[in-house]
Amino acid sequence: MMLHVPGVLSRSEVIEFRQQLDGADWVDGRETVGSQGAAFKQNRQVSENAQVTSELGDRILAALGRNALFVSAALPLRISPPLFNRYEAARQEQYGFHIDGAVRSHPSSPGWMRTDLSATLFLSSPEEYDGALTILDSTGAHEIRLPAGDLILYPSTHLHGVPQVGRGNRVCSFFWVQSMVRSDQQRTMLFELDQAIQTLRSQLGETKEMLMLVSHYHNLLREWAET
Repeated sequence: MMLHVPGVLSRSEVIEFRQQLDGADWVDGRETVGSQGAAFKQNRQVSENAQVTSELGDRILAALGRNALFVSAALPLRISPPLFNRYEAARQEQYGFHIDGAVRSHPSSPGWMRTDLSATLFLSSPEEYDGALTILDSTGAHEIRLPAGDLILYPSTHLHGVPQVGRGNRVCSFFWVQSMVRSDQQRTMLFELDQAIQTLRSQLGETKEMLMLVSHYHNLLREWAET
């Protein structure tokens, strides 16, 4: 399932993030990928060990924890520390089609995590640049250019890339999620059931039928979750 999560960051938060990132130390983005990925990747990133990366990343994680839509869709067990990248038209930067590594580690988060979901949080408005995150799935190619502060969440099994930015700068945060539910199909079923429950509850209130649906949701989650 691919999902647009609006308003993870407010407009004022986006402005503040951009101001801090403009003054950050940007390094070659190939430092965070293996040799195969480096052949396709040409962009800039803020060092993952930089203080601004940690501070802004913590604020993103806090915002995600408050976002009911994200939590319902991702059912997060672990979230990698958010990183920040920039694609500049003047540098003709791009990232060819690739698939994210199945597992990741990070100096501030010991051990390994499985990457079930990939996430991009947009910090540039669509009007600021030309080019789009392109995600390939069984229905074709999807070009994603969301408002600043919005997030796209998608299975890490999908090929994706960023074509050369033709104008302006594209600034984003990106990270990965290990879900409590490994299967994308099962996560999608749980998400759709949860969203239906929320809608029906607002229309009908608490009923015996609602209690039955809630019970089924939690029993399915109990059956499928790995913690």
